[in-house]
Amino acid sequence: MKRRLFLRSVGATGLGLGVTSTRAMTYISDSHGMQAGSPDVPDGMQQDSAEKILLKDYRPKSLYKVPVTEIVKAKFPIIDMHSHAYAKTSEEITQWLRNMDEVGVEKTIILTGATGKEFDDICRKYSQHPKRFELWCGFDYTSHDQSDFGYRAVRELERCHQAGARGVGELHDKGKGLGSDKVDPFGMHPDDARMDGLFERCGQLGMPVNIHVADPIWMYEKMDNTNDGLMNAFKWRLDNQPNIVGHSGMIDILERTVGKHPATIFIACHFANLDYDLARLGQVLERHRNLYADIAARYAETAPIPRFASNFYAKYKDRLLYGTDMGFEKPMYHITFRILETLDEHFYETEQFDYHWSLNGFGLPDEVLQKVYRTNAEKLLLSRTTQPA
Repeated sequence: MKRRLFLRSVGATGLGLGVTSTRAMTYISDSHGMQAGSPDVPDGMQQDSAEKILLKDYRPKSLYKVPVTEIVKAKFPIIDMHSHAYAKTSEEITQWLRNMDEVGVEKTIILTGATGKEFDDICRKYSQHPKRFELWCGFDYTSHDQSDFGYRAVRELERCHQAGARGVGELHDKGKGLGSDKVDPFGMHPDDARMDGLFERCGQLGMPVNIHVADPIWMYEKMDNTNDGLMNAFKWRLDNQPNIVGHSGMIDILERTVGKHPATIFIACHFANLDYDLARLGQVLERHRNLYADIAARYAETAPIPRFASNFYAKYKDRLLYGTDMGFEKPMYHITFRILETLDEHFYETEQFDYHWSLNGFGLPDEVLQKVYRTNAEKLLLSRTTQPA
């Protein structure tokens, strides 16, 4: 889902700004005491019209006076395994690097999803910082309906590898098939035989594959008053899409794909969109040793269930990867630290996520944090070797 807030301009009240230490704990309420009639109160939120508040305008603030922990730098160095080419100019790239230094991100993987000239242009922009940014390419689907698709797509993959691509992603299939901004090969899913040569070549070249299957479960549910994620689900709904593979079917496709190519490393991004059913994700990880999952843009979806989620992190600590996928502003990183590192309870983060549900911290132990933040990614990246064709 394209729910990221690109290059958001954050004021002085942004989370963690102005805090000199890496951790600061206070006992405050998130309520700012807005008064009806105040310019700070959005339209439709006046006290005399509560029965007319629209769902899209609902912005709850916690009234609980509980600890609020602000963390401006991660406890351990981070490798961010899921980001995109958000910075478009050298000045923006420089600012991104400053932010990375301040929050403790040592390296960022840029999932361009691009091929051809687009990939080459992105490479040129980021090439001055090879130790801080690593670029991954996409697949070229332009000849997907032609008999020589496999040959041509593999050749472009090899060209991108020679140009600097060290992995592939983010590939997308939300039920209609793989595709890109330019090509939509409807019905060609990752387990399609036409994709076999590409995934096999990725394994030979030592190129991990980041793949996005399905979308959050709320998008598939009825758009009624029982839908837990209705605020976002309605905007990105999939329940009304014809000829679409359902959520569970997409997980089956993921499993078939990963199982067909045991020599290729796959990363199911966004918890494979099983953030609502971590038990199933655990079973998938146990069946496929060549599969990892990144937490990008789904750390908030798991924050309402902190005990269950933290137990999942502990059990699968060797298979989970830190990722963001929501721009490069410092407050975005800060909220991930608050969720992963603290035991804060019942807080909202509508500015970053536009969610109505309250979040909680996991308080992950150091051993788990180190693996998720860095060790697993470092092991994955260092293990890549190119095999003969």
